Amino acid sequence: MPGPQETEPGDERTADRPSVLAAVSAEMVRLYKEQLGRGPTKVRTNWAGRDTLVVVLEDTFTPAERNLLTLGESSRLRETRMLFQYSWAREFCEPIERLTGRKVRAFVSGLDTDADGTSMEAFVLHPEGYTGPSRADAIASA
Repeated sequence: MPGPQETEPGDERTADRPSVLAAVSAEMVRLYKEQLGRGPTKVRTNWAGRDTLVVVLEDTFTPAERNLLTLGESSRLRETRMLFQYSWAREFCEPIERLTGRKVRAFVSGLDTDADGTSMEAFVLHPEGYTGPSRADAIASA
C-alpha cells in the first residue's frame, strides 16, 4: 500500500500529489493566521483514500483561548472555535477545490482542547468529473 503522498495504482492524480499536499498545508496555515491571528506551529496534510484530504494542525491556540482553558472553559472554547471554523467553511473549501481541481462534498472541522490545540480539517471530495454543486456553493446560496 502506498504511503500518504504516493499515488495508488490506477489513480488519476499525477506526481503533483506531494506538491498539492504542501500547498494545502500552506493554505490552512494562512487561513488560521487570518482567522485567529496566529497559525499553528505544525501542520501536515495527507490523503485518506482517493476522495478525502485530512489536515492536522498542532499548537493552534491563541493566548485568549489558552486563558479560557486555564479558567476551565474547554467546552466554551470548543464551541466558539467551531462557530468560527464553520462560519469560514467557504474560505476553507475554496483552496481545496482550486488546488485539487475537485469539488468539496463535505467539510468537517474538529478540535481537541486537551491535546494542546490540535485541530483537524477534513475534506471529502466529489469524484473526479463531478459537475454539480460543491459544499462551498451550498454555503453561498444559503
